[in-house]
Amino acid sequence: MKKTPTKLIFAFLFSACIFGCAHQKKSKDVLYQTSTINALLNGLYDGEVTIKDLKKYGDTAIGTFNMLDGEMLALNGSFYQVKYTGEVVEVPDTTKTPFAVVTFFETDKLILFNKDTDMNMERLQTFLRQSQISDNLFYAIIVKGDFGYVKTRSVPSQQKPYPVLADVVETQAVFESRDVKGTIIGFFSPPYVKGINVPGYHFHFISEDKKFGGHLLECTFKKGEILIDITDEFFMALPQNSEFLKSDLSGEKEAELKKVEK
Repeated sequence: MKKTPTKLIFAFLFSACIFGCAHQKKSKDVLYQTSTINALLNGLYDGEVTIKDLKKYGDTAIGTFNMLDGEMLALNGSFYQVKYTGEVVEVPDTTKTPFAVVTFFETDKLILFNKDTDMNMERLQTFLRQSQISDNLFYAIIVKGDFGYVKTRSVPSQQKPYPVLADVVETQAVFESRDVKGTIIGFFSPPYVKGINVPGYHFHFISEDKKFGGHLLECTFKKGEILIDITDEFFMALPQNSEFLKSDLSGEKEAELKKVEK
């Protein structure tokens, strides 16, 4: 058998390194996700991925925590937990999550907003949709500035046997604030990801003073900035625990998801 010259092997490895490094630079436009939304709807709340691990894949995120203990959001690399009590705390790297979406935010489009009429949640989503180049891509979105009204929610930590998420939100805590400065962090996912992520928009909110936040239910945006990051790559890491491996994730859950999100 003819041997491959050593120099050729070295050249191959060298070129692979060059192209690999180039891909890693490009991969900042990757949306990284842990588990699936249907798994969360089914009550799979045991986290396997730590915040330390999530930080390798992004600085901007939304999700939840082990045992469904409140709402997660990350902004500028800092990860926060909005507890059921409404308290907002920065979490340690050892904290785990059963479901999260994260990316390195790089602004592709900046829109300055300062109109006479406040923009509510429905109009904000319509405005964002008109600013997107296609519904077939993922987008990371940051909206920061002055809000006339913000309504959020958080959920309590759960104990096994875990109830499904649609039942948990029956006990959610709802918070309201007026004339608040803060930031919406969220993502748009294409319609074809149904069962994997939330099709359409999914937003969380945190106030500028880090004392108020949660899963965003309603708002009126007065003035500020809208930043959009076009994210054309998607990576999903699936759990390896027995509950996930045995769970039936094939069912239609659109009605449950609508109840959970609204």
